Amino acid sequence: MKIAIFGGSFNPIHIGHLILADFVCTELNYDKVLFIPVYNPPHKEMNLSIDDKDRLEMVKLAVKNDPRFEVESCELDRGGISFTWDTVCYLEEKYKNLLTGKIGLIIGSDLLNNFDKWKNSEKLASKCDLILATRSKDFETDSSFANKAKGLFVDDSIKLPEDFFQFEYKKLSNPMVSISSTDIRARINKGKAWRYLVCEEVFNYIEKRKLYGFNSYK
Repeated sequence: MKIAIFGGSFNPIHIGHLILADFVCTELNYDKVLFIPVYNPPHKEMNLSIDDKDRLEMVKLAVKNDPRFEVESCELDRGGISFTWDTVCYLEEKYKNLLTGKIGLIIGSDLLNNFDKWKNSEKLASKCDLILATRSKDFETDSSFANKAKGLFVDDSIKLPEDFFQFEYKKLSNPMVSISSTDIRARINKGKAWRYLVCEEVFNYIEKRKLYGFNSYK
């Protein structure tokens, strides 16, 4: 079984995430995409106004109707800083009797700049098949809803073109879907339109739990 992993805050998960996972399976012939909600990313301070259990539950709801998609909660279960290296090593062991080839690691083009700062980046690039997905620039929105870079990842002023990325990767020809979790959080909080940026199950969950300052649907 060919497995790819898709890590993120998923705060909340939206249709852009699902479209990307579908393209990984269809265009690159992966059998399974594991969605991995991060606990504490080493590269950014997450803007969290909800519990981890809510993020996890929304991912479960979003992927439940597609047998190619699955939730993996290992980073939430493990706690501490969520290093991708640790996650890949864990999943290699967990799926050792099912895995065909290397695990595919989905990363956005926005991460090219600082991949070399990741834990064991060279070993990680060798251990995995890197899948480079095109990511559109987030909508400009209220910065109070955005995640903040931290530590070595703060200086992100110079953007490297893909040709200068030193590691081998597979390029995914995915559409640039201009949807971001940051924008969705801001829209919910301010009563703006967001209904169809997430799947129905996630919308209903946010509405029921009144997450992100949800008041009434407009």
